[in-house]
Amino acid sequence: MEQEGIIRLSIFFGLFFVFAATEYIFPRRMVTKSKARRWITNWSVSFLNVLTLRLFSFALPLLAIGAAFDAQNLGIGLFNRINFPFWIELIWVILLLDFFIWLQHLLTHKIGFLWRIHRVHHSDTEMDISTAIRFHPIEIALSMALKIGLVYALGADPLLVLTFEVLLNGSSMFNHANIKIPNQIDKFLRLLIVTPDMHRIHHSSDRIEHDTNFGFALSIWDHIFQTYKSYPKNNHEDMEVGLNWQDEKPEKLGWSLGLPFKKNG
Repeated sequence: MEQEGIIRLSIFFGLFFVFAATEYIFPRRMVTKSKARRWITNWSVSFLNVLTLRLFSFALPLLAIGAAFDAQNLGIGLFNRINFPFWIELIWVILLLDFFIWLQHLLTHKIGFLWRIHRVHHSDTEMDISTAIRFHPIEIALSMALKIGLVYALGADPLLVLTFEVLLNGSSMFNHANIKIPNQIDKFLRLLIVTPDMHRIHHSSDRIEHDTNFGFALSIWDHIFQTYKSYPKNNHEDMEVGLNWQDEKPEKLGWSLGLPFKKNG
């Protein structure tokens, strides 16, 4: 799959532009913090994440797509041993990978050292499409290691792994975007997928609220495991997003990168 990188980048930038334009035209919340400073920091973190994965690939040359090809060549993994029709394998791969991403997300809130890393993402004091790319490089590396292990265990078709990666990135941008969706449409969509309103509750500064709605793409796991919350304590327009740092600190790149190593920030 020689064009995998080009395909992923093209879809990423295309969706980012679409969602950024949509949240500009149809915003859900008024933005009160400096968008320029936040976006510079969030994009800088994202650029460092790209470099991290490049360095990661030297230590472990086969990232998720490469692992899928390797598992296929070696004949290892569940779906390389059991022949399913393509569409059935597609459904199972999406369900299983999405479940483990949900579980990983849950654990980053429950295990101390993982939360210290993940809170970089949650420290953003506004929530818009740029929040979707605000993850600490350590978290990106750990997440990739998990995905590589899962891909080997599942033996998923490389095309399906690529499909899931695109779905995960696209859904993350969608559910972080500051987009206003009519209530009835939102209520219908969140029966299956995570919507911006649903995920915004997860970014509440209230600890009880940000320990809910862990889904990235599919909302079904939160419904099944009773971690779903339908509405914030305060309405969406007035709820506070972020953690206990509601000043300019999260807008600074150095502070954001150093946050996992600080007790109180």
